[in-house]
Amino acid sequence: ISLTGLAATLADILGVGRPQHADEPIRILYNLVKESFKSAKVDRILMYNPDAVGLWLYQKYTSDFELVLKHTQLALPLCTVMPSVTPVCFGTMYTGALPKVHGITKYEKPVIKINTLYDTISHSKKKAAIVANRGCSMSKIFLNRKMDYYILDSVYEINEKALELIEEDKYDFLTVYNGNYDRASHDTYPESETALAAFKHNVSTFDVLAKAVKQHWQRHDSLIGFAPDHGNHKDEAGHGTHGSDMPEDLNIMHFYGTIPKK
Repeated sequence: ISLTGLAATLADILGVGRPQHADEPIRILYNLVKESFKSAKVDRILMYNPDAVGLWLYQKYTSDFELVLKHTQLALPLCTVMPSVTPVCFGTMYTGALPKVHGITKYEKPVIKINTLYDTISHSKKKAAIVANRGCSMSKIFLNRKMDYYILDSVYEINEKALELIEEDKYDFLTVYNGNYDRASHDTYPESETALAAFKHNVSTFDVLAKAVKQHWQRHDSLIGFAPDHGNHKDEAGHGTHGSDMPEDLNIMHFYGTIPKK
């Protein structure tokens, strides 16, 4: 299932226009929401984006995903785009377009010029925000939109701010990016003690954010997503890397959960 279908799916679920160049929606994810809510729509979406968590991690360390599985009903296998590097993949995730269309075709971080999901959300008078670390792709490629940006210096600050924003309950679409596993993998290797600790921190962070949604978004029908951009592998030098046309880099697993209002 191509990552290009995600943007249109999230747009339909939130009840906003699809990005102009988005691929057709992913029916299985839409059906999850349709089966959960009579309107087949939600009022709130939380997208948690842990960098570089590939499908192979789920296959090999399945039990470590327990806190993700606890809050979700759908495990959605996806194929990301080439080259499988962060700005390219997130560009596709939130435009629904192939790299040659959204304009990022290598590891660089220009502001995307085409219509994105963030644009259609703001045009629908809904509010979106990105919480990410300074210098990362998510802090740069979606700038200059009518939305809010919380650009911070550490994963700890990012996640504390995300909890604060969930409690304030003012955003219809909230994106939270964590790049700690990706950085640890590059510095060491994908299954090093340091890297796996960072990955497990991503899982526990999602657990905390999901609990916060259940506590503070009780007036809303909500969708939460654990949604990585690409995978990774060990290179010949023994370090973590990605960007290649290989299953370890391309195959990812997203997890989605619906939370009805009370």
